[in-house]
Amino acid sequence: MTQRQFVILSRTNNKDGTLGAIGSRADVVKSLSLRNTCADIEGGQVLYGPGVNIELTPDQDPVLQMLLTITDDDIAWTVIMKLAKDLQWKVLDPTSGREFSPS
Repeated sequence: MTQRQFVILSRTNNKDGTLGAIGSRADVVKSLSLRNTCADIEGGQVLYGPGVNIELTPDQDPVLQMLLTITDDDIAWTVIMKLAKDLQWKVLDPTSGREFSPS
């Protein structure tokens, strides 16, 4: 079974129109850890949460995008919607090109 993947982006762009940062690496990791999503080792690139894995780009700070993989369809969408709403994310489906930003 193929796992579905999505790209996580900031909802805001920079003044020059370039992609805005999601946040500093430390802030992103801390915000996600408060929501039961964290790496299994200190400094890990993959954060594990309920129904999802979130991959950080190695050594990227600030974080511009992340790759989210659904690992459990039964609970993933509730988690994704909550994270995207709370953390002001835009979620991009690279297969269809559709974006959504829960409010």
